Amino acid sequence: MSVEFSNPAPASAPAPLRIAALASGRGSNLQALIDAIAAGTLNARLVGVFSDRADAAALERARTAGVPCAAENPKAFASRDAYDQALFAHVDAVQPDLVVCAGYMRLIGAAAVDARPGLLINIHPSLLPRFKGLHTHRRALEEGATEHGASVHYVTADLDGGPVIAQARVPVLPGDDEAGLAARVLEREHPLLVETVRWIANGRIQLKEHSVHADGARLQAPLQLGSNNHFA
Repeated sequence: MSVEFSNPAPASAPAPLRIAALASGRGSNLQALIDAIAAGTLNARLVGVFSDRADAAALERARTAGVPCAAENPKAFASRDAYDQALFAHVDAVQPDLVVCAGYMRLIGAAAVDARPGLLINIHPSLLPRFKGLHTHRRALEEGATEHGASVHYVTADLDGGPVIAQARVPVLPGDDEAGLAARVLEREHPLLVETVRWIANGRIQLKEHSVHADGARLQAPLQLGSNNHFA
């Protein structure tokens, strides 16, 4: 008597992570996500891009990629909370699994953040907690820092103060000026953001009880991007 063995059904691939992005400027980090998705190296779908500036170059990048986009002018609203409500009405309508602040230059109020715990991440051009806020490259040079870089963190109502997920480090070189240092940091921002989102898409990063967990364990320090553009 012959026995036939059937092959087990292949495990279904996880659904693509639905990403909404907030951006105020040129959108180079947004483009890094668009390119990774198009290349098939990031299991995600960009479902909307939203801005506080109707003329933001990031919106044109979204349109070119066929991604829905919208802008709201903060000056048209009586308060930050009212503006946030209007902006996040657009965001909520596309039902994202993750909201990426990719060069979004406005503070998000506590009401909007608290209503979406663990949903928002931001990329910031410094090694947090150092140099929160603006002009990070200038301040790093003025303070004589020997190392600089970028961080991805969960968004809280505290300016650049949410739990840090991952970082990319860049040495400050003799003779560096603000523009040169900024350009080198930006080169590392792109793979840092893509790798972080990839880990989130694969279920390897989660926010639990205000702490970042990677592969089920609480991180004692941020993940570090290696020269191969993966976390060491």
